[in-house]
Amino acid sequence: MLKLIIGNKAYSSWSLRGWLAVKQSGLPFEEITVPMFDEAWDKRTQGDEFAPSGGKVPILWDDKTVIWDSLAIVEWLADRTDRARYWPRDDTARGMARSMAAEMHSGYPNLRRELSMNVRKQFPTPKLDDPVKTEIARIFELWAQARARHGTGGPYLFGTFGAVDIMFAPVVTRFVTYDIPVDAVGQEYMATIQALPAFQDWKAAAMKEPD
Repeated sequence: MLKLIIGNKAYSSWSLRGWLAVKQSGLPFEEITVPMFDEAWDKRTQGDEFAPSGGKVPILWDDKTVIWDSLAIVEWLADRTDRARYWPRDDTARGMARSMAAEMHSGYPNLRRELSMNVRKQFPTPKLDDPVKTEIARIFELWAQARARHGTGGPYLFGTFGAVDIMFAPVVTRFVTYDIPVDAVGQEYMATIQALPAFQDWKAAAMKEPD
C-alpha cells in the first residue's frame, strides 16, 4: 500500500497537493500527518522515512520507492494508474496544462510569502504590494485562458479535474482566507474547487486539528 506523509492540513500547501494527487489516483494509501510545529516534527524528520526529502513534505512511499516532490508525485501516480486522470488527452491542452502546473510549482514567491496558507482563518483583504498584485493577476489570466480554450468539458480548468487543479488548489484557499477580490471566472472556479468532495474532506480534517 502507498504511504503518504504530510504536514498540518491547515497550513501545508504542498501537502494538500500531494494528498489530492494520491486521492485522484484511486489507490488505497496510508496517511501519516506529522505536526510541523512541535517536537514530534523535529524528531520525525530525523528518521529514515524523511531522509530522502531533506525533511520536507509531502513524501510518498510506494513500497521501497520514495517520491518527495508534489509534481513528481503527480507524475509517479499518473504512470502508476492512468495519465488521463491527471493530464488532458489532447496534445495542445496537455501542453498548456503542463506549463501552468510547472509555473505554479516553481513561481509566485511573493504570493507564497505574503499570503500563507491557513484554511481555518479568514482575514480582511490586506494591503498588497505590486509584485503580489502582478502574480495574482497572472493567475486570473491563466485561469481564464484555460477555461476559454480547454474548459468546455466540465467546471475545472481543463474540463475535468486533474494535475493543474491540484497545483492551484492551495491558491484557492489563500484567496478565500485573505478575501482577495476575484473576477467572475475566478469566482466560479474557486467555488468548484471548494465543492470538490476531496477538498471538503481535507478542510474538515484541518478544522479538527489541535495544533
